[in-house]
Amino acid sequence: MSLLFSLDGRIGRSTYWLKFCLPYLAIYLLLLAADWRLGTYDPDEKTVGLLSGIFVAVALYSSIAVNVKRCHDRDHSPWFLLLGFIPILNLWPFIELGFLAGTDGPNGYGDPE
Repeated sequence: MSLLFSLDGRIGRSTYWLKFCLPYLAIYLLLLAADWRLGTYDPDEKTVGLLSGIFVAVALYSSIAVNVKRCHDRDHSPWFLLLGFIPILNLWPFIELGFLAGTDGPNGYGDPE
């Protein structure tokens, strides 16, 4: 549970991808398919489906917490995530947090996982 709700500590790339990103994506796609079957989502209207939209809203804090821990692993302040809102520059946090290894040994945010 600390993975999803604590803002402290560090997580590595494998934990990031295997314990958060892939399950999150799988759940979201299943709920999106359910929305489509129930008629609460139409891709042509570019709206959010009911079930998938609720999931995204509920999982928002967990998403922030996990990304903060990846920032810590790369020895960045959580403010680094704000680059995600700037077009073109948003690739920088995506590449760093998703694909680059964390700092070796302890850093200012603690020991590696």
